Amino acid sequence: MFFWLMVCFLLFAVGDILSVVTKARLSSVFIALMLFLLGFLLKIFPPDIISQAGLTQIGSFSAAYIVFHMGTMIEIEQLKKEWRTVLMALISMMVAVGMVLAVSFFIGRENSIVSAPIINGGIVATQIMTKAALEKGFTMAASLGTIVFAVQKFVGTPFASAFGLREAKEVLKEYRADLAKGELRPEFLKATQSEAEVSSHKFWHKHQKFYTPFVCISITAIGAWLATELGTLVPSINYSIWALVLGILAAHTGLVPNNILDRGISSGFINAVVFSSLIPALANIQIGDLLTLAVQTIVLFAAVMIGLFVFTYILPTWKIVGHRNLAFGISVIQLLGFPANYLVVNEVANASTETPEEKQVVLSRLMPAYIISNFVSVTSLSIVVAGIAATLL
Repeated sequence: MFFWLMVCFLLFAVGDILSVVTKARLSSVFIALMLFLLGFLLKIFPPDIISQAGLTQIGSFSAAYIVFHMGTMIEIEQLKKEWRTVLMALISMMVAVGMVLAVSFFIGRENSIVSAPIINGGIVATQIMTKAALEKGFTMAASLGTIVFAVQKFVGTPFASAFGLREAKEVLKEYRADLAKGELRPEFLKATQSEAEVSSHKFWHKHQKFYTPFVCISITAIGAWLATELGTLVPSINYSIWALVLGILAAHTGLVPNNILDRGISSGFINAVVFSSLIPALANIQIGDLLTLAVQTIVLFAAVMIGLFVFTYILPTWKIVGHRNLAFGISVIQLLGFPANYLVVNEVANASTETPEEKQVVLSRLMPAYIISNFVSVTSLSIVVAGIAATLL
């Protein structure tokens, strides 16, 4: 266990180091995923490396913890402004589906119908579509859908990282110009306020001596438990949405600190554990599968990326969110899902900034957009799209 745990953390570390060295031009998430995939294909790593490293059970609960933590990072006032992100995410989903269907003449009708919701979504949409395809006897379509799910993060991560980095450079340029003039605009003032300035009137700040790391972790555990219970009681709403809402409300009421796992001195470890939950899917990819379905996969993703770039970067649709790079970044989040979107924002913020204030400025611009886009597409509407598409096979 200790050996494979060391290997996993070393690969995560290599990804981070290369990301910092290249100023996030190479995504740490992408690098680590590629290293794991290469290890699986060359039979260097066992398919159950995450299980052997003792990370499987920890990974199963860590996602709810991170989503609750993310909720404590988002201000309700900020959330109200994210209707533009919601609209951009919806447009991006329609563009992606349209482009997949547009190449159906080349990859086949059934392949297109199966792949479209998977492009929009994650594991749930994949399960719905592959099960429907197998029940109808479309085994190749089910295989293509599985590969699309397995490789979509490889396609989306570099773009989400690169255009997130571009957006970070733009917002930092604006921030530094304002700083030089001594006149920060409201969005920068709010992002860079000290904890005391922001929280002095809040309950937790008045009693902060009680908010020790163990207390903060316990609060997060309560939030995660409540979210999963609500997800069980109301199965139509995924537990991750409950966790996000509970985190937002807990921070807004002042009962818990913002960035609660940072205060609990555990966000770094939990991030690594959440990242590990992505790895098992890669172990199922075989060289023969990639070779057999490579052409269809390349055509499909090329069509999607071209369509998204044209509609969200070149055409004036980007004006919905006000920034070209942000618009395209939002559009490709449907390929990533959680936790890759969260990890990408953090790596961009770490690699592009020089001070804690600059990091907060970048996070305040990217994190709400990337997170909300994910919940609109991957967590929520992709399941609806999958349900409709399954009936069309």
